Amino acid sequence: MKKIVYCIALSTSIFAAISACKKSSEESTTDVSADYPNIKAAFGDNINLNALENYSKQTIPAYITRDNTNSNPITDKGATLGRVLFYDKNLSKNNTISCASCHKQDFAFGDNAIASVGVNGTTGRHSMRLVNARFSLEGKFFWDERAANLEAQTVMPIQDHKEMGFSGTNGDENFSALITKLQNIKYYQEFFKFVYGDATVTQVRIQNALAQFVRSIQSFDSKYDAGRATAPNDQANFANFTAQENTGKNLFLTPPVFDATGTRTAGGLGCAGCHRPPEFDIDPNSLNNGIIGVIGATGIDLTNTKSPTLRNVGRANGNENGPFMHTGNLATLQNVIGHYGTINIAPGNNNLDPKLRPNGMGQKLNLTANEVNAVIAFIRTLDGNDVYTNKKWASPFL
Repeated sequence: MKKIVYCIALSTSIFAAISACKKSSEESTTDVSADYPNIKAAFGDNINLNALENYSKQTIPAYITRDNTNSNPITDKGATLGRVLFYDKNLSKNNTISCASCHKQDFAFGDNAIASVGVNGTTGRHSMRLVNARFSLEGKFFWDERAANLEAQTVMPIQDHKEMGFSGTNGDENFSALITKLQNIKYYQEFFKFVYGDATVTQVRIQNALAQFVRSIQSFDSKYDAGRATAPNDQANFANFTAQENTGKNLFLTPPVFDATGTRTAGGLGCAGCHRPPEFDIDPNSLNNGIIGVIGATGIDLTNTKSPTLRNVGRANGNENGPFMHTGNLATLQNVIGHYGTINIAPGNNNLDPKLRPNGMGQKLNLTANEVNAVIAFIRTLDGNDVYTNKKWASPFL
């Protein structure tokens, strides 16, 4: 009798297990996109709601510790919506400009033009690269740090009269008009429900999704990363580097020694004093770097104290992602290093970083051609490849 009861119980358990597996299998094959036909119609196979791109669990090297994510962690759903918003020209008043118009994947999400074209003219500053924007202690954004965080930054270009035209000034409609516009687009009705549980479009939801997408754009597949992964620290020679690249790294890391006139007499170039490895983000305490011009106009601009990471200033094909600086006035890395080689303190520049004026004098690094070439060779080891080709950061509208 006991054996019969035991067999019945065992059979029941096996049947329950088989049923659970069958149910799980059936659930895993459910077509989520069937509930969102307008997303499928608008984006086809470029967005697969059944198998979202990996934005939230990307591999980050253990030596990368800086992160400005704060209270808006990346989710696959949120970043997918952010990708659509980033590339959607509907976010401009005349449907001609998107975030990606000024921040192009081909240029590490920067622009190859000095000033980017908007709906009512051109931008006042060069569009900086967005790659690795997440990995910085500097929580503020824009060249002049006028945005308190990335979430605030995402909608400021939309609310700019020149850039995307929902400014509420100069005859523009305000941001609420954009919300109404997006609310009436069927794929956004579905996307906001998919991400947030209901179809309501709000500014905060737009900001959070855009910020999640931008923070997801990361680059850690460079020659530098391959070397750093097996080295005890940045100061050690990297086994995969050439002699020139290791020399350039040492020059980059080592502070210079100056005499009373601000002339370098020993040491390196001290680039790491502002551009801190291994993230190569800008030191939040950095001040003006000696460039105070204004694009296409006279006058001075002293408020530019932030820069993008130095990662991906170039591409594997050897091209550089210039022009550089907020004015776009330096075409090449060689020009950039030349600028720092001799700092001229311009009249009226009371915001120049102290590191660039040793003993109160504009620094003179006395660079040799070999030093310039070595530092450029090292900086180019920071170039990754995936950021330029990965589908998850590409336009879903293609």
